[in-house]
Amino acid sequence: MNNEKEKQIFIDFLKKKNLKKTEQRDIILDTFLNLEGHVSPEDFYQILRITHPEIGLSTVYRTLKLFSECELAREVQRRDGGTLFEHNHAHPHHDHLLCSKCGVYFEFYDEQVEKLQEEIAKRHNFKMMSHRLEIFGVCINCQLQGE
Repeated sequence: MNNEKEKQIFIDFLKKKNLKKTEQRDIILDTFLNLEGHVSPEDFYQILRITHPEIGLSTVYRTLKLFSECELAREVQRRDGGTLFEHNHAHPHHDHLLCSKCGVYFEFYDEQVEKLQEEIAKRHNFKMMSHRLEIFGVCINCQLQGE
């Protein structure tokens, strides 16, 4: 997969913030861009340390936050207060349903929801730059288990 555009976005972001482009950040970016789905910093660290044990967990946390700041990653809150990261750049927009019992999440896209959000912003003379919708509830499996 060619990730040159994402890499350039990150390089430009680092320059703008007067941060250094380091080998560790490059490794973390390459690894992140080759993953799909949602990943916690802890799980990401476990994946990364197999081939790069010299990279610490705190470096992973800080770098994933940088990815979020430059919009290469999107943050999704878990029920336990933790954070999952997923690709954001050049990935289709979607929203999330999150089970507050077991922590499972579902991605969805609904054109009516998107239009309604745009209408609300317009009604309030608000220029929407981005948005995210996370609906918390109880999934069907937990409902059937009576939890």
